[in-house]
Amino acid sequence: MNDFKVNINQNIIAIPKANRINILDKPRAHGNSSFETILEGQIKQQERIKFSKHAQERLIARNVELTEEDIANIDKAVEKAARKGIKDTLILLGNTALIANVRSKTIITAATEDTLKDNIFTNIDGAIII
Repeated sequence: MNDFKVNINQNIIAIPKANRINILDKPRAHGNSSFETILEGQIKQQERIKFSKHAQERLIARNVELTEEDIANIDKAVEKAARKGIKDTLILLGNTALIANVRSKTIITAATEDTLKDNIFTNIDGAIII
């Protein structure tokens, strides 16, 4: 048995030869992805809009459900804001207002029509209406 041993924090884990992956192998047709495909997927994942914990709590508390289409539209809005040099933007999506930090592609907070009355949005340098 030619097991390869890995030392992680003083714990030794034996990896059987059958489970080893040769990084020089070409991708196999039965579903294994190439490094390039995996890397592209990770890059696309990082490029997607993120929601801060605060924004997630606000969306849940206000019963706002966003569809994949909504998220794609928000993502496009943030990309447009970035092209215009905006740092922090107000995004109006139907009756929901979102504040986004453009550089980090993060939604910072969210408000709905009920909570928008008499509100003032500060520290933004652009607005996008979807």
